[in-house]
Amino acid sequence: MTIDYLARLDDLLEGSGADLVAFVPGENMVYFTGLHFHLSERPILGLYSKQGLSFIIPELEVAKLEARPDLEARRFMWTDQSGYELAFREAVAALAPTKTSCAMDGQTLRFFEWRALERAGLSSADTADIGDLFLNLRARKAPEEIANMQRAIDISEAALEATMDWAAPGMTERQIADRLSAEMVERGAQGFAFLLVLTGEKTGLPHGDTGDRVWGEDEFLLIDFGARFNDYPADITRTFCRGEPTAQMRAMYDAVYSANKAARDFARAGVSCEAVDRVARDVIEAAGFGEYFIHRLGHGLGLSVHELPNIVEGNKELLQPGMVFTIEPGVYAPGVGGVRIEDNVVVTDDGIDALTSFPREL
Repeated sequence: MTIDYLARLDDLLEGSGADLVAFVPGENMVYFTGLHFHLSERPILGLYSKQGLSFIIPELEVAKLEARPDLEARRFMWTDQSGYELAFREAVAALAPTKTSCAMDGQTLRFFEWRALERAGLSSADTADIGDLFLNLRARKAPEEIANMQRAIDISEAALEATMDWAAPGMTERQIADRLSAEMVERGAQGFAFLLVLTGEKTGLPHGDTGDRVWGEDEFLLIDFGARFNDYPADITRTFCRGEPTAQMRAMYDAVYSANKAARDFARAGVSCEAVDRVARDVIEAAGFGEYFIHRLGHGLGLSVHELPNIVEGNKELLQPGMVFTIEPGVYAPGVGGVRIEDNVVVTDDGIDALTSFPREL
């Protein structure tokens, strides 16, 4: 399916209420132009106004821009020898004359790039941060985006199944991670969103580090990972035990399993993000593990692994069809370990569809 990037840019400009919108390489540039540029010390700025799309761009990247005639982009080129100041001045003079208002993503546009715009004549009094608008426009996924995430999930789950058929106590976290990585590549992964393997007490660290610890019999093994496909990620967590878990380990797992199911059963268009979080949290609190559920229930998933919507207490935003997010309740007990079960779901007109299907039972 062909993406109408100029229509996306029109929506961005209209929503900003500004005369000009500026953005830098990263997920926003991919979403609104389809262009992949490396964010480096060489500034590249996309600039969109009613005059169309323009780029402040170094000479060595021009060929990549010229390969996209569909964007009809004007360029303000600079070289390593000349530096970028003149290109900024020419762009501001052409696109942002006096009293022109400019909107930008303050979360990604860097300070030295803003100062270059300011030195070129752009007034800070006429500048707005629309970081949330960029993310809000990306929050409702088009069918092709969902299809790419489903492919990433399918690759990830098949790789996890193959890895767990092979993995056994006595192996290190790093050995298991390496095998999972290879299995994803073999199945067509075009990169990785995340790859975390933890064992034993380390599973009690939500964002621990994969290392050389050996997976022991009767211990938890937690794997949080995801392949990428056509820029889009999977983000899946499953927790395993080979041997005989303790009664506390089973109780922790049962609480997280029930919370995951409760949230999946409850979530639908029109309910608030905080209500979905609360449904899962109530289950874990009732099981006596509330103090050990120390993060939000989930986050949006798209070009970024973490984007909108945030499934968290205090967020009254209502779920809408097309939103894709994670449901990942967790319990982390010091000295014992942790359990997390993470699924990726998409909001439909009459509920949600789980994009992930790997077994959730212990």
